[in-house]
Amino acid sequence: MDKASHLSVILDLSPSQWHHSAQQDNPYPLSLPDFLSQLLTFLNMHIASKHENTLAVFGAFPGKSVMLYSTTDYVDIGQAMDANTYPPFKAVDTSVTQKIRDEIDALGEADEEAPCALVGAMTKALCYINRITSTSSSATAMTTSHSSRTPSALDASDPSILPDPRILILSVSPDLSTAYIPLMNAIFAAQKLKATLDVCKLYGPDTVFLQQAAHLTGGSYIYLTQRDALLQYLIMSHLPPPAMRAALAVPTQDRIDFRAACFCHKTVVDIGFVCSICLSIFCRPVPVCTTCRTKFPMKTLQRLNASRPPMPANPSLPGTTTANTSVGGTPRGGTPANNNGMAAMAAGLR
Repeated sequence: MDKASHLSVILDLSPSQWHHSAQQDNPYPLSLPDFLSQLLTFLNMHIASKHENTLAVFGAFPGKSVMLYSTTDYVDIGQAMDANTYPPFKAVDTSVTQKIRDEIDALGEADEEAPCALVGAMTKALCYINRITSTSSSATAMTTSHSSRTPSALDASDPSILPDPRILILSVSPDLSTAYIPLMNAIFAAQKLKATLDVCKLYGPDTVFLQQAAHLTGGSYIYLTQRDALLQYLIMSHLPPPAMRAALAVPTQDRIDFRAACFCHKTVVDIGFVCSICLSIFCRPVPVCTTCRTKFPMKTLQRLNASRPPMPANPSLPGTTTANTSVGGTPRGGTPANNNGMAAMAAGLR
């Protein structure tokens, strides 16, 4: 707890999904106002845990992403402070609720709702984390050069003096197959920044891609079954920083879905065909790779088409199979495409 912690929260604010979530026929209906009430309590607890803790909140709306609050920006409360109100708490509550209200009012009436810009919000959160960690490193290096203490005491390369970054995604929307590659790029950027991605699925089916994001960054993925206990889930699972989780019983994933989305039709596939040159994934054998333009032998295509298994009447459980067949034979380096999603992740680097 001696180390400062930075928390970036990404809110999935799809109006249609929150409308379905608030329906009374759900086992545990959860409306957007009730969700925000519990969320703001959680955000205030993070700020109160340590004076040096920082916070940033991003909203993923249909077709756009917006920063709702950050501790580095000034927030005009707009009214005289109450003696019983802690100013940082009031700033968080005012900024988040007001900006969400303004963005939802600006959406207006649309015939068809645009996809939620979750990846855009993740990218902004990663850029913000990169900015504050770079600023901390630069400030520490300047302090070292002008301090009378030994350089080893304030070494900018020491990770203990930098903020511990993590991202919490609160999702209500289903997977968007067209966002597979951008999401994988965001995951690799989070690994580079050593930022943990936590996911709390509030409504709808499990998300394949966010499961992989939490697993690959050492985060926690929780599917909320009793949504009336949202605050308890957030406090016990997502309030402790990653450094403390080794001493806590944080929920983990029993089974992870490693399926990928094909590059041709942008659909999640159980069995895919991987280009042996660029590792692009296709749902069926193709004569020419659409990514690197590699041509494959006709005999190889005939052999793969003949060996394709028939589509089962009842698909198997998620995660049992994945992209595990190479279109052009063995990939470069002599390593066949395995069944743990590494080929799909490598393809997302482009």
